[in-house]
Amino acid sequence: MDGGYLLYSARGSGGVAAEAALALIGAPFEVVEASTFDPGDVESGDRVLAANPMRQVPALVLPSGETMTESAAILIRLAELHPEARLSPGPDDLARGAFLRWMSFVSAAIYSHYWLKDDPFRLVPDAALHAEVDRRIQDRISECWAIMETATAPGRFILGDTLSVLDLYVAVVSRFRPRRQRFYAAAPRLGEVARRVDADPRLSALWAERYPFEPGWDRL
Repeated sequence: MDGGYLLYSARGSGGVAAEAALALIGAPFEVVEASTFDPGDVESGDRVLAANPMRQVPALVLPSGETMTESAAILIRLAELHPEARLSPGPDDLARGAFLRWMSFVSAAIYSHYWLKDDPFRLVPDAALHAEVDRRIQDRISECWAIMETATAPGRFILGDTLSVLDLYVAVVSRFRPRRQRFYAAAPRLGEVARRVDADPRLSALWAERYPFEPGWDRL
């Protein structure tokens, strides 16, 4: 896309956080739909392969032609490239360390579990064990949200009174299973932040199209 971003993403995926960031920035972008987590969509992995050898979304092609993968890295870079949008603390901001810490934490301690959770056969060949694997992963995810809850002091948003890409990241990832009701129980103050992001009128059209609040969306 000339002059804009090309984003490999999918409805209901972690890529929606990058879509939300681009929407707030106001930059032109085009989405290539690639539901790589859907076993019924076998061609999605091929669509994203040129941008990401891991066959995963999101992957972002910048106007410069550079390609980026990994949700946290993409969100951090978008905020850096568009400082006028004020979607992250600057390098000299006292909140910068916490911002980088929690962006990395969500990626490494929480989001990373979904590679196995989405398809336990990747590491556990015995299907009889998959329900237990799923239960343990959900417990671990909830535990990690609780750890983040106790180590942060949210204001209107996680780092204070200004929305950042960290808030977008948490709002999207907390919608994955075990879903929001368990997230609210484990991290009630973070839950209030996520609700605030859900209700941001600048994102209402995006949520409706890309991650709609369908009946029962917040429950298992």
